[in-house]
Amino acid sequence: MTDLEAALRRAVRGEVGFDVTSRALTTMDASNYRRVPLGVVAPRDADDVAAALEVCREHGTPVVARGGGTSIAGQATGTGVVLDFTRHMNRLLSLDPEARTAVVQPGLVLDRLQEAAAPHGLRFGPDPSTYSRCTLGGMIGNNSCGSHSVAWGTTADSVRELTVLTARGRSLRLGRDWAGAPQGLRELVDGDLARLRTGFPDLPRRISGYALDALLPENGADVARSFCGSEGTLGVLTEAVIGLVEAPRARALAVLGYADEAGAAEAAAGLLPLGPLTVEGMAVDLVPSTRGLPRGGAWLFVETGGDSEAEARARAEAVVRAADVVDTLVVTDPAGQRRLWRIREDASGTATRMPDGAEAWPGWEDCAVPPARLGGYLRDFRALLAAHDLRGTPYGHFGDGCIHVRVDFDLLTEAGVARFRRFSEELADVVVAHGGSLSGEHGDGQARAELLPRMYGEETVALFERAKGVWDPDDLLNPGMLVRPAPLDANLRFSVLPREPVHVEFGYPADGGDFSAAVRRCVGVAKCRTTSVTGSGVMCPSFRATGEEEHSTRGRARLLHEMLAGELVTDGWRSTEVRDALDLCLSCKGCRSDCPVEVDMATYKAEFLHHHYAGRRRPAAHYAMGWLPVWLRWASRARVAPVVNALASVGPLSAVAKRLGGIAGEREVPRLAGETFSRWWRGRGGPRGEGELVVLWPDTFTEHLSPSVGRAAVRVLEAAGLRVVLPPTLWGRAVVGDGTSRSALALLAARRGRVCCGLTYVSTGQLDRARAVMRRTLDLMAPVLETSAPVVVLEPSCAAALRTDLPELLHDDPRAARLAARVLTFAEALECHAPDWTPPAVDRPVTGQTHCHQHAVLGDAADRRLREAAGLTGELGGGCCGLAGNFGFEDGHYEVSVACAEDQLLPAVREAPAGAVVLADGFSCRTQLEQLAGVRGRHLAEVLAEGLEQRPE
Repeated sequence: MTDLEAALRRAVRGEVGFDVTSRALTTMDASNYRRVPLGVVAPRDADDVAAALEVCREHGTPVVARGGGTSIAGQATGTGVVLDFTRHMNRLLSLDPEARTAVVQPGLVLDRLQEAAAPHGLRFGPDPSTYSRCTLGGMIGNNSCGSHSVAWGTTADSVRELTVLTARGRSLRLGRDWAGAPQGLRELVDGDLARLRTGFPDLPRRISGYALDALLPENGADVARSFCGSEGTLGVLTEAVIGLVEAPRARALAVLGYADEAGAAEAAAGLLPLGPLTVEGMAVDLVPSTRGLPRGGAWLFVETGGDSEAEARARAEAVVRAADVVDTLVVTDPAGQRRLWRIREDASGTATRMPDGAEAWPGWEDCAVPPARLGGYLRDFRALLAAHDLRGTPYGHFGDGCIHVRVDFDLLTEAGVARFRRFSEELADVVVAHGGSLSGEHGDGQARAELLPRMYGEETVALFERAKGVWDPDDLLNPGMLVRPAPLDANLRFSVLPREPVHVEFGYPADGGDFSAAVRRCVGVAKCRTTSVTGSGVMCPSFRATGEEEHSTRGRARLLHEMLAGELVTDGWRSTEVRDALDLCLSCKGCRSDCPVEVDMATYKAEFLHHHYAGRRRPAAHYAMGWLPVWLRWASRARVAPVVNALASVGPLSAVAKRLGGIAGEREVPRLAGETFSRWWRGRGGPRGEGELVVLWPDTFTEHLSPSVGRAAVRVLEAAGLRVVLPPTLWGRAVVGDGTSRSALALLAARRGRVCCGLTYVSTGQLDRARAVMRRTLDLMAPVLETSAPVVVLEPSCAAALRTDLPELLHDDPRAARLAARVLTFAEALECHAPDWTPPAVDRPVTGQTHCHQHAVLGDAADRRLREAAGLTGELGGGCCGLAGNFGFEDGHYEVSVACAEDQLLPAVREAPAGAVVLADGFSCRTQLEQLAGVRGRHLAEVLAEGLEQRPE
């Protein structure tokens, strides 16, 4: 333990982390930059902050204040001690509806404030797209804005008073009329009034530099406002009094389609006199699908408000009439507005990939110019991109003249980094030529501070340095930001990654087979750190259960990045830090769909576990549950299911078996079916009817644990006019789908086998075994692949494994992609191959949860339509059930598993109306419901089969 760490542990009541994991989690924010801190402190209160500052001052150690870590210019990283305010100093201290103010701590997430203010008809005006995880302290540090700034301004416009601690331990309460000003600040301003009155561009989104002009007497000498946007370089915020605004009772969204981006940009300023709440713009190259949008090559999203829906719509229609557009759409339905806004909110992540999959990065994320000059600026910007052979997809706050863009810089080679610098310097000159600000929202940080002299001139930047000296004479607070900055091309986070491809097992097709590129996908926007999900969203259940960065998708990606870098995490694939962070990953695959850049942590986890345990003994659970298909097949062949069930019901024996198998003691062992699905199939005589052929996949769970689901599916599929068969069980002369070959010739000519998706081996990282099982499956399925028959998979996790894990793990076998393309869910099979069939009218409400793998990989549109056709009303929730295959059964995971279930699933079931059907297509979901709530979940096939039995012939 270092002297610094020991001194902090003695002085601070909050957590002090100088371990590898704590440091690795804070090496990066959402920028291109990386700095390795000495340690992390999570202060419990202002006294802890003061104590930490005193210790760091005595040791000459820099201090960086950090909130949600979503900063895009590098200002939330540092080489000293990081103060993490999200763990404890994250409360809303008070809210005064009459005064329309709130008192907050710096670690409070914006969404929590909005939730508290909403019942009073109030809200905080600024709302960055990271509202679900960014903190008020970070917003004040960056002077954040958001899409509603045309109506409610920047964060500085909403700040009333700030309580800060200086690096030398003095507590100041900042406000107007010089309140809280440190000694020497007023003298500095009085000595340079002319420069302060003339040296700052007049535009709504001037975020760059220090806001020293807020200290002018005609501006109220507002020290609190001047502090906003200082990026933690002047003092450490411990408390803030902020103003709230009245939220419109109703809103309407007018989406205006223009021929191109320039047309939309030039039109934006002309709409401001109509008093819109937002004027947001984006072009077609940022939108994966234009479905639901009006015709055009670019769009303005213009939101209006009113006391009623009619008033809001009338204002939106006035905007439409004033606009010269290709096409328009006015939406007043809140759900419809949310769907459209989600396109805009996800742009910050979506923009990190070009349409062809190439990487794109921040760095020139948020320049701002006067709104009336936006069209000309965008044309010059596009021309500069072309001159440097670069690409970017601009979008953003057109009404404020602020543009977000990620550019496909090559930050991996010396030549690419040199071009990054040249482009940055030239673009800074273009921005200044248009009267703009280098930063219009996210701050300067390391990305732009070096170029501030181009915007302000050397003398004004020297004034910034003098102001920094007044506040922080020892230069302890976030050094290298804003004044005396580090070069914009230093400390790039990619420079430490290996230049040669890392040997891996999966194909990573979207990343060119490069595991480093896959890990680089995480840019730090931290959508995985949200504390609640909307709709059917899933990501990230383990973070919501623990609240720990280590157990978020971003946190795990950071540790994998450091593993590849080899500086902090030095054990490579053998790293215990990475293993422990991945241990609570449920492999739900939610990040594959919910993360804007489609990080696939379930695959990364399987890859890591494969290498981590190569040549070593694995945890007992990997053998007990990873090899579950083998154990269940043996039990079936020996016909010992009754004996196994009886032994599992004997407490002492069950406890010993669970301990040996690495299974949580709190869990009940699921009962084996007395008759497997395949045995029932053979007993009924195999396929029936002459309809279109479909191959029903007998997954391990349906086969051995819930054959009633398989029987129900056969009943429904046949009622729909389809001819159901099973996959072959013999190599050689097996007939497609008979599953029952018994001839002596066949048995002599071929070997027996069972198809398996390999899911349990993949989820435990036994990839060699998974590959062998998958190749055997492809051999068995060869006759099926010679036909056009679809493969219907009832278990969503198995269907997802066949759709994604199979072709990505066997990327060298073309049969894998062919089989993956054949896989259909139960609902998809009915919709595609029995489109004229009418399901029975069940006419009951439903509750439950969309299976996480279905949400992430398969999609549930067909299921929704099938439920609607059957009269099954209501929406299924999001999140993950928490059992997630082997995860919830493993020893040490029970509490997190239960917490995940309590997040969405169990509350939905408790609150369901009387008579509601609890739908749960996944075996894990049904098991979790049974063991935690005593509720029987049912597969959609079972519900429809029961409806068929009750329907008159």
